[in-house]
Amino acid sequence: MWRSIASNALTLFIVLLVALAGLLAWGRQEFNGPGPLTEAICVKVEKGASLSEVSRTLEAQGAVSDARIFRIGADYSGKGQGLKFGSYLVPEGASMVQVLDVLTAGGASTCGREVNYRIGVAKAEIVLRELDPATNRYIEVVKFDPAAEAAPQPYVDATLAGDLRWQVTLAEGVTSWMVVESLKRADFLEGAVDAVPPEGSLAPDGYEVEKGGARAALLTAMQDKQTRILADLWASRVEGLPYDTPEEALIMASIVEKETGIAAERKQVASVFINRLRAGMRLQTDPTVIYGVTKGEGVLGRGLRQSELRRATPWNTYVIQGLPPTPIANPGRLSIEAALNPDVTEYLFFVADGSGGHAFAKTLAEHNENVARWRAIEAQQGTEGGGVQGQ
Repeated sequence: MWRSIASNALTLFIVLLVALAGLLAWGRQEFNGPGPLTEAICVKVEKGASLSEVSRTLEAQGAVSDARIFRIGADYSGKGQGLKFGSYLVPEGASMVQVLDVLTAGGASTCGREVNYRIGVAKAEIVLRELDPATNRYIEVVKFDPAAEAAPQPYVDATLAGDLRWQVTLAEGVTSWMVVESLKRADFLEGAVDAVPPEGSLAPDGYEVEKGGARAALLTAMQDKQTRILADLWASRVEGLPYDTPEEALIMASIVEKETGIAAERKQVASVFINRLRAGMRLQTDPTVIYGVTKGEGVLGRGLRQSELRRATPWNTYVIQGLPPTPIANPGRLSIEAALNPDVTEYLFFVADGSGGHAFAKTLAEHNENVARWRAIEAQQGTEGGGVQGQ
C-alpha cells in the first residue's frame, strides 16, 4: 500500500514538474516572443511608479499580454527596479524584454511632448511638439515668439500638465547678447544672468534642460562645450595657419559662419580669408562692419551704407588690418573646423552667385566679372547692396 502511495506521489510530482517546466517555457516564450502591439504607442511611466503599477499600465494599453509575466520577467532579469520616469515610444510588436529595455534605458524621453526654445539670429521661438507614435514623427502643436506675444493657451496647458521634455537650441551664428536676452524670456528657466558671455564662447547646439533650471548654469554648459570643441579642433589643425592662438581661430570661424550658411562652402570661404591674411590684404567682409554698427545687439535690418563701410570701428575689416579683436558671433563646429583645416586654394575674392552660394575668384578682374553678374541678378530681383567680399 505504501509502495503504491509513494509511486502515485512520485508520478504526481513528475507531472507537476513537467507542468511547471511547461509553464516556465510558456512564460519565457511570452516574455521573449513578439508582443501584441499592432502599432507603436507612447507609454508614460509616472514618477515613483512601482513595477506592479507599470506592468498593469502596459497590459491595459495592450503593450504586453500579461502583467504578471512582465513583472516576474523584469524582477528575474534584475531590471525591475530600474524603471525611468518619462514617456517612451514602444514599437509595434515589441516583446516584453524589448519593452523593459525601453523603460529602463535611461536618457531623455522618447515619446510624448517636447518644448524646444529655438534661439536664432533674428528672433527666438518656443515650439511645442507632440510625437505621433504611428509615424514616429513630431507634429507641431503651437509656435510663438515670447518677445512679441503672450504664451498661447495650448502651451500654457502643456506646461501645467507636466511630462514635457525641455530643450534650448542655439542657431549657428547667433550672438551672445541674443542668447542672453532670449534666455531671460524663457519662462521655464530661473535665475539671473550677471553678464553677457564673451562673443564666440557659446557652442551652437541643442541642450536638454530641466524646468526650473538655472540660466547661468545653462550658459556655463554652452561655454564648456565650445571650449572643448575649440581645444579638440585646435589640436588637429593644419600647419602654417596665419594665426597663433585658438582665440584667433575662433574669430576667423565667426567670420566664416556669418559669410556662408552652406556647409560645403565653409572651407573655401576660410581659404579666401587666410589667403588674404597671408598676402597682407584687408579681409573686407561686410559682417564685421555690421558687428561694428550693432555690437551684436540685434540685426541691422537693412543694407550697409557707404559711410558705415568707411567708418573706423575695431571690427571694420575694410579699415583695419588683420582680424578684428573679437569674434562677431558664436560659430558652430563646422566653421571652427573650416578655420583650422581650410581648403587649399588661390582664391582671394568671392561674391554671391544668386543661388544661395558664392562665386570665387583668384584675380580682381575675374572677381569684377562675378560682381557684375551678381549686380544684374540684384537688378532683376529689385534688391541692391551686399553679397560682395573684397575689392
